[in-house]
Amino acid sequence: MHSKLPHVGTTIFTVMTQLAARHEAINLSQGFPDYDCPPQLVSLVNQHMQGGRNQYAPMSGVQHLREQISAKVFDLYEVDYHPDTEITVTAGGTQALFTAIGTLIRPGDEVIIFEPAYDSYAPSVEVFGGIVKAVSLQAPDFSINWNEVQSLVTEKTRLIIINTPNNPTSRVFTDADFQKLIRLTQGTNIYLLSDEVYEHIVFDGLSHRSALQYPELRERSLIVASFGKLYHITGWKVGYTLAPASLTAEFRKVHQYNVFSVNTPVQYALADFLRDKDFYLQLGEFFQQKRDYLLKGLSETLFKPLTCDGTYFLLANYSAISEMKEADFCQDLTIRYGVATIPVAAFYKEETNQQVIRICFAKKQETLEAALEKLLTVAL
Repeated sequence: MHSKLPHVGTTIFTVMTQLAARHEAINLSQGFPDYDCPPQLVSLVNQHMQGGRNQYAPMSGVQHLREQISAKVFDLYEVDYHPDTEITVTAGGTQALFTAIGTLIRPGDEVIIFEPAYDSYAPSVEVFGGIVKAVSLQAPDFSINWNEVQSLVTEKTRLIIINTPNNPTSRVFTDADFQKLIRLTQGTNIYLLSDEVYEHIVFDGLSHRSALQYPELRERSLIVASFGKLYHITGWKVGYTLAPASLTAEFRKVHQYNVFSVNTPVQYALADFLRDKDFYLQLGEFFQQKRDYLLKGLSETLFKPLTCDGTYFLLANYSAISEMKEADFCQDLTIRYGVATIPVAAFYKEETNQQVIRICFAKKQETLEAALEKLLTVAL
């Protein structure tokens, strides 16, 4: 048969996780915690299951959850999103991204992305016949050359996808970045898809800036968020989108035939748990302690960590250890030293080798301790 994604195989995340399992390595590759979510949240799900909330939820999401999301967004950003017409609950962030791209992209439309990029962006664009225009950002700072971005804009440009805080670079968008985006998109028909699933995981006193805080962007933006990242429940696959009513109406047309509705008792539980603001307001501090522990440990190795402003990923340069390409180095690190990581090259469409790997630190203290003990033995 004719493949719509002829160049796509098994993702690097699956490959490295399987390799880690085969060699009984510590898995710092795939981005999920190895500790449990809040017990109260599990109890709330059980309560709603026992209470009979086990049938289809409304297509747009449980009303109570959409209202709580609206209240949270207003509390954080002082921006109103109407729960009935501008908020949609999705089966995780990736489904939200796929549906948003499916809503906006027709064959021949061009989409600008920034690499290294989350691996679902480009294939999702290509499935719908879109053309990916990638801006390649380079270590160590991964700063954006907005003149280069401008040079890629044509009359066919339909969408720009951003991710802040960024996986894998941990870079966060600044006000200057958003001002450039405003100038770039004003007077055009270009939409913005803003992937903000790590919005609460920022460090060192930095504040997360969202596209929704800029009126000129808000009118053309679809914003994606994730409860998986918020509450350590990546396996529950629940997220949501924020968008103006006209854009939400189009999004829901695709959403209803893609997923239709999302896990009902989980939605009710999340609505209840969202009342606890302290949990997500302290999330940055929770992960910063893990980041700082990892940074301190790596300082005693030959790895050179790059700046980490947000997310639960840290990049490290290994050029003082090996001249291997990133994928080969990650395999060697897993097989010989028992620690699985991800090559940053996997986040680029074109082949690159910056000798940088991604390390996930959303792990128990004892997991990080054991991993650092092994990394200390990695030598020239």
